[in-house]
Amino acid sequence: GCFDEFNRLEERILSAVSQQIQSIQEGLKARVPTIELMEKKVSLNSKMGIFVTMNPGYAGRSNLPDNLKQLFRKMAMMKPDKNLIAQVTLYSQGFRTAEFLSSKVVLLFKLCKDQLSDQSHYDFGLRSLKSVLRSAGTLKRK
Repeated sequence: GCFDEFNRLEERILSAVSQQIQSIQEGLKARVPTIELMEKKVSLNSKMGIFVTMNPGYAGRSNLPDNLKQLFRKMAMMKPDKNLIAQVTLYSQGFRTAEFLSSKVVLLFKLCKDQLSDQSHYDFGLRSLKSVLRSAGTLKRK
């Protein structure tokens, strides 16, 4: 399974989840066909994996408990190319001048992030950028 933004869960829930993940991992290491989770017998597939993504440092995110940190390997991610993502999104929304527009929109988002006061309700990240571009596509098609 893949759990996106895993650290948005509350710490008490993360702790409970870590116990279950540990049971799964121990069962896989022991090569047993079934394990017990939440008082139910569950079949194990030896080809399964558990993946989580996290965005540390954002508001509303929890720190992973130490017992949970030990169950996963850290993996570094590259910073996304916002210009390319914006360009592809604009092309997919029907904009013929996507290359020109993407650089302008990405620059606008960067300037807003850098020059506006830091407020919790301001969001100039990639999700917001994509949302604005999709909305522009919707307006274009009307």
